Amino acid sequence: MTNISLRDARPVRSSVSGLHFLALLALCSAYIQGPLIKIFDFSGAIAEMDHFGLYPAPFFAVGVIVFELSMSALILTGFYRRAAALALALFTFATTFIAFRFWDLQPGLERSMAMNGFFEHFGLVGAFVLVALYEPRRRPAARRSFR
Repeated sequence: MTNISLRDARPVRSSVSGLHFLALLALCSAYIQGPLIKIFDFSGAIAEMDHFGLYPAPFFAVGVIVFELSMSALILTGFYRRAAALALALFTFATTFIAFRFWDLQPGLERSMAMNGFFEHFGLVGAFVLVALYEPRRRPAARRSFR
């Protein structure tokens, strides 16, 4: 059985430093800005879903809006941050293969831009995985041992 000192038994703080919050806000910024644009230009959001072959387009547009905003809110508030970060990592991983199919393009500027977007999004996937990995785990009170 592992002994835990009283110092270790303190509850994990859910608050983050100002810099940590700003970093999380920067990471989530595209997942806040994008849905807001879709809300204010819903016909454009539907056209985007049509462009990527996602039907019914209105259903997917609403789903993306709700998903991106709610996962960003969870990450920023710290409520289920680990799960929300993993959800956005998986979402970004999947959508990267839909939106940035550079391998289907002819060599040139368009292909280079798509390749850059592809790898930039892989960077976002990695960042969300790091958020999930470094989010402190909370242990249930019943499993804590105070020796």
